[in-house]
Amino acid sequence: MTTRSVVTSTIRYVYDLVYFYPDGHAAHAQPGHPERPERIEAIVETLDQAGLWKPFPQLNPLDIPEPVLLGVHTRRHLETIEGVSATGGRIDSDTYLTPATWDLALRAAGGACSTAAAVWERSAARGFALCRPPGHHATPDRAMGFCLINNIAVAAEYLLREHGAEKLAVIDLDLHHGNGTQDIFYERPDVLFISTHQHPLYPGTGMLRETGRGPGAGTTVNIPLPPSSGDNAFSTAVETIILPALARFEPEMLLVSAGVDVHWRDPLGHLQLSAAGYHAAVAAMAAFADNHCTGRLALFLEGGYDLAGGSACAFGAASALLAHPFTDPLGPAPHPETERWLDILVQARKIHGLD
Repeated sequence: MTTRSVVTSTIRYVYDLVYFYPDGHAAHAQPGHPERPERIEAIVETLDQAGLWKPFPQLNPLDIPEPVLLGVHTRRHLETIEGVSATGGRIDSDTYLTPATWDLALRAAGGACSTAAAVWERSAARGFALCRPPGHHATPDRAMGFCLINNIAVAAEYLLREHGAEKLAVIDLDLHHGNGTQDIFYERPDVLFISTHQHPLYPGTGMLRETGRGPGAGTTVNIPLPPSSGDNAFSTAVETIILPALARFEPEMLLVSAGVDVHWRDPLGHLQLSAAGYHAAVAAMAAFADNHCTGRLALFLEGGYDLAGGSACAFGAASALLAHPFTDPLGPAPHPETERWLDILVQARKIHGLD
């Protein structure tokens, strides 16, 4: 494995990229459910075929200190997941557990922590955690939307408590609003939360005026995009809202909820992003991290339910993390995007004083 310098000639990394792969995740499955093991395996196969898997190490999950877990979730929430998982069952109509789920959820969150820590400690230039079960809908006290433990929030809390981080940014690129992550950090000044998501759509949160409360006032930025938004909408949102908000907040590291269900093929939404558009968004954040966060950037998989579309987006994301050129294997959306998103971005810029 060759080393490289991404940011300055004085910073060299052992690895260009590290992954977390959720060993045993196939034991968390339910017939006919869209959140299925094939999601991960299709991504790994695509990355492997592109030569972006085997050259890079897979990290082991960390044992999460109890204060970190309890800094994100209530004890009752964790006990509920463990209890339901003991025999298998459902939290709600969308969210299932098997007897293996509790251990796998802890491993997914622990893998998120090990990925974040490797990048924070600069043993790796970038990180990509293929977390499963996903996490961004899990609130402090509720599992929902296929999500049990909020992996990216636990990773952020781990850096803040165990590694001396002071200011972090979480950017959620999933089709759905990351309501759980927002709730966890809504009143905190140490984490900037930014979400692009389709609206209207599940879970019905993430409005423009949801901007944080108390000490966290102004540290939540929501960009609710209408159906038929696409590459141009995302690139404009990144350039005119996300990057300026990051620059103002001055985070020490970027953590990205990498939902790949924004792809135009995904059956659960209609944002019409292409894999090329996804690559461009991650590349823009990588450039920001290089210039403002000493290169610290890690991605954490969330949703994505079309195997080809999700895999293409993950391929684009990994290529962006490595600064590799990328050719979209699936091409642009077959239908043109509307321009209804323009007014949303204008409003968001005004609300957050980014004009």
